[in-house]
Amino acid sequence: MATSSEPILCMTDIDKHFPGVIALTKARLTVRPGEVMALMGANGAGKSTLMNVLGGVISPNGGTIELSGATVAFQSPRDSKAAGIAFVHQELTMFGTMTVAENIFIDDFPMASQLTDTRRMRAEATRLLDLVGARIEPDMPVEQLGTGDRQLIEIARALRRNPKVIIFDEPTSSLTDRERHRLFEVVRSLRQAGAAVIYITHFLDEIFAVCDRVTVMRDGTTVSDNAIAEVTAADVVRLMLGPTEEAGRLRPPTPSSASALVEVSGLSRSGALRDVALSLRPGEIVGLWGLLGSGRTELIRALMGLDPIDDGRITWFGDGQGRSVTPTELCGFAGLVTEDRRGEGIVAPQSITDNVALPNLGHLSSALGVIDGRRAEKLACETMNRLSVKASGPQQAIGTLSGGNQQKVVLGRWLAVQPRLFLLDEPTRGLDVSAKTDILKLVVELAQSGCAVLFVSSELGELMRVADRYLVMSRGQIIDDLPPTASEDDLMRAVA
Repeated sequence: MATSSEPILCMTDIDKHFPGVIALTKARLTVRPGEVMALMGANGAGKSTLMNVLGGVISPNGGTIELSGATVAFQSPRDSKAAGIAFVHQELTMFGTMTVAENIFIDDFPMASQLTDTRRMRAEATRLLDLVGARIEPDMPVEQLGTGDRQLIEIARALRRNPKVIIFDEPTSSLTDRERHRLFEVVRSLRQAGAAVIYITHFLDEIFAVCDRVTVMRDGTTVSDNAIAEVTAADVVRLMLGPTEEAGRLRPPTPSSASALVEVSGLSRSGALRDVALSLRPGEIVGLWGLLGSGRTELIRALMGLDPIDDGRITWFGDGQGRSVTPTELCGFAGLVTEDRRGEGIVAPQSITDNVALPNLGHLSSALGVIDGRRAEKLACETMNRLSVKASGPQQAIGTLSGGNQQKVVLGRWLAVQPRLFLLDEPTRGLDVSAKTDILKLVVELAQSGCAVLFVSSELGELMRVADRYLVMSRGQIIDDLPPTASEDDLMRAVA
């Protein structure tokens, strides 16, 4: 079916403000029947907020939504669903012990005489499963099915009410290549049937495989809307990231001539990492670059034993002779800064002293295991003074500090432990320019003291201020190792 010239959905000048945060500013999105529209943007670009407005999860502060030519305002997800908006979510919401048919109709069972009409439910489930090309028996328990089949059930459930607009939110994040291509065929069949599809993904190759147009958001605003034939993958990356901040390097590139401190080979985890190999040397900062969803955080978590691995070898040379170690053992030599500062980095209600003490309990405890409060507070004061943490004192709750000061404490608490290796996952996320520079200077100091640093950042300009070389990730693999002379375009081309 040819794409209609008249849009079925127009979101115009959508604004959304949260306390202290401007999430959307004049955002817009237009989709036509028989069209697959890719919605792209880096983390924090506003995609999820815009879709939450469309889904009735949150109310906008301004702007209009037109559906089939009529202005609409959704007060709840039920309103959105009733108007013909359907979501296929990244996280599959399946009840494993229930049947396929029951999962498809979980929120609205067909009834007959106050009982579930199982015959009609099975027949309608079979029709919907045929529609998405799923060869699944409607009476089969979902727990017996793989991820790909469960994804098709999720799509069948979304199609039950003949929606006008279908949103696919990262639908292939946990699918195999075969399942991914089967999903593409379903999306193409929906387009052929005249459906309007919004396709959200971080995998660039997918939008060129299945989408007709691409809308790119950045910093809460829509920055482009183009036919897919009018742009290249590199164009989309540039639009997503915007101009790189022109800021000077904090130190010249300093490639290390030392032997490796740690080597990783064949590191794999089903659905997340594939045959990852890397080496880190004392005194160098290695930038780990890739689009969101490339596997950067998964690699950091696997190295620290936070997520299991299926295969791979980690060799530690910190004691002069290489020996194989487990991720749990590597954790004993490394300092970690996670990307989720408030969720995983700090204990918000506790004091600065308590948070600084966390990785230092062995040094601060007596032979009986009792923490020495005076020594803990002294360590907190030393950390605050060294890193210029702005607070009323070491007993102030860390959750009341600014984001930059919280992150200084998170990094600073490792200094007494003196790990040889630092794994930093988006350590400057959500910080202002001044706080970012302070954190970057601390990262440089760590490298100058002889530590090896693996530094993940979504901001190219930030990496290029400190990194000595760049590892590029895509789909759970390291696909390139670029020298310090690599340009912004080199890194963008690598992921494109």
